[in-house]
Amino acid sequence: MTTNDSVASPLPESFLAAVEAELRQQRAGISEYDLLKHLQRQGFFVFTGSGAMSPYEIFQAHFLLYHALYRLRDRMLDTQQAWLEIDVLKIRLLPYRQGSEAMVSADKLRDYYLDLGNMRDTSEDQVYELLASFWNRLGRNEKRHDALAVLGLQDPVDDQTIKQTYRRLVMQHHPDRGGDKVRLQAINSALEILLD
Repeated sequence: MTTNDSVASPLPESFLAAVEAELRQQRAGISEYDLLKHLQRQGFFVFTGSGAMSPYEIFQAHFLLYHALYRLRDRMLDTQQAWLEIDVLKIRLLPYRQGSEAMVSADKLRDYYLDLGNMRDTSEDQVYELLASFWNRLGRNEKRHDALAVLGLQDPVDDQTIKQTYRRLVMQHHPDRGGDKVRLQAINSALEILLD
C-alpha cells in the first residue's frame, strides 16, 4: 500500500481484512501504536520504510488506519456483528448492542477520517504546523500549572480567585511589610502568565 494509491482510491479489501483479523485476535483491545506495528510487519504502510517514521508518515499511517477503522465500524454496525470502539489508547471489538448506531450519527471524527481528501489536502508543512501548535499549547499549560503553584492554586480556577489570591500574597510578601523581594517577583510573574 502506497500513500498515492490509498488516497486516489478506497483502501484495498486486504487491508480492511488484516485490520479486522488483528482486532479479533486482540480481544482485550490494542493500542493504535501496536496495531500500526502489527500491520506494518504484515507489509502494509510500505511508504514508512523500516526506520523511524517522519511526522508526516505518522500522520498518513494514522489517517489510513482510522479510515479503515471507521469503515469497518460502519460495516459491522450495518450487519449487526459488533461495535468497534475506536480510541487512540485502545481499539477493540465489543458485542453488538441494539442502539449502537445512534453513537455514530454525530461523530465528527468519523466524517473527517472517512473523507480521504482530508489526508490528501494536508501538506507536510501543515502537519509540522499542527505539531508546533500542539507543543506551544502544551508549554502554555505547563507554565500555567507552575504559575498557579506559585500562588498556591490549582485548576479549575477563575480570574477573580487568581486576583484575590494575588492581592493577599502581595500584601503578605511585600518587602515593606517584611516580606521577601524574590518571592514577590515570583508572585508578580505568576500573575502575568495567568492573566496574559
